[in-house]
Amino acid sequence: MGLGLLYLIFVRLVGWLALLGRSDRSKDIEILVLRHQLAVLRRQVSRPRWSWADRAIVTALPGLLPKARRAGMLITPGTLLRWHADLVKRRWTYKRRSQGRPPLRPALRELVLRPATENPPWGYRRIVGELAGLGRKVAPSTVWAILKKAGIDPAPRQSGPTWGEFLKAQAAGIVACDFFSVETITLARLYCFAVVEHATRRVHVLGVTAHPTAAWVTQQARNLLLDLDDQVDRFAFLIRDRDTRFTAGFDAVFQSEGIWIIKTPVRAPRTNAIMERWVGSVRREILDRILIINATHLRKVLAEYEDHFNAHRPHRALNQAGPLRPLPALSDADTKVTRRDRLAGLLHEYSQVA
Repeated sequence: MGLGLLYLIFVRLVGWLALLGRSDRSKDIEILVLRHQLAVLRRQVSRPRWSWADRAIVTALPGLLPKARRAGMLITPGTLLRWHADLVKRRWTYKRRSQGRPPLRPALRELVLRPATENPPWGYRRIVGELAGLGRKVAPSTVWAILKKAGIDPAPRQSGPTWGEFLKAQAAGIVACDFFSVETITLARLYCFAVVEHATRRVHVLGVTAHPTAAWVTQQARNLLLDLDDQVDRFAFLIRDRDTRFTAGFDAVFQSEGIWIIKTPVRAPRTNAIMERWVGSVRREILDRILIINATHLRKVLAEYEDHFNAHRPHRALNQAGPLRPLPALSDADTKVTRRDRLAGLLHEYSQVA
């Protein structure tokens, strides 16, 4: 810093010596131009940024000017005092030593948070015991502080599994059903009734009608059990909403096979999330991109999409496999890939040539 300042002073002195050879008129004109530029900059920049070299020059030179000429300078006495205070801070700055207990290691924090997130009913005492079984002795107060800072209740209320935990644990035995509506070209409304299996994500489009009566819905339930045939025993729960078209006769069809009926809360679509997600998929991928003429047209479109969804479309929940399509074995060989268009090119399916 000192050598840099000496170099800057030398450069400025050479520049000032060069000014001695210029006429007074040239200097006066340059002073007027520079004053105008300074006035323009003052209007645009309220607080300029000074480098250490700028501060050194601007602090030293104004002392050579008369007091009357110092009023228009950018710096004020307060500015000089603040710069001096900054120098004092830098002079006496030293590395602070941390006081108190040493900070927790990130690995220990992750070790505490992992069982807490994977086991919501566990309290901080239970986690302390689990860590002791791993050979890690951690104070209960430390575990409490880590959980509290992470936004996890250190002493959760034992109120049973959440809705999401229940669905994951019982996925193999759950089917869900729901209605969704479609507007035709003539603005007539059609209602579609579909069922999805939670474990396999397989979808069954049961029917399309303009008048979904209770009798029609009950008949679709019977048709579903006939299609499932000997696979009915795999299911133990049916999730449905509280639509009035789901009557006692509809429930009786499933209860006769030992399937329990679970009604979702009012205005809580997330409790039937897998079914709602499929409805969103069919709208985004097909129904929002095609004009439906009538019920017959809609049945053909949904049948085509049902076959595509079950036999080809990848699913993240199934590790990118399909409900009826397992993933092929990995291969590094270069093989030709063909494309199959469905629904006039709205859907594309890719497969390898054997």
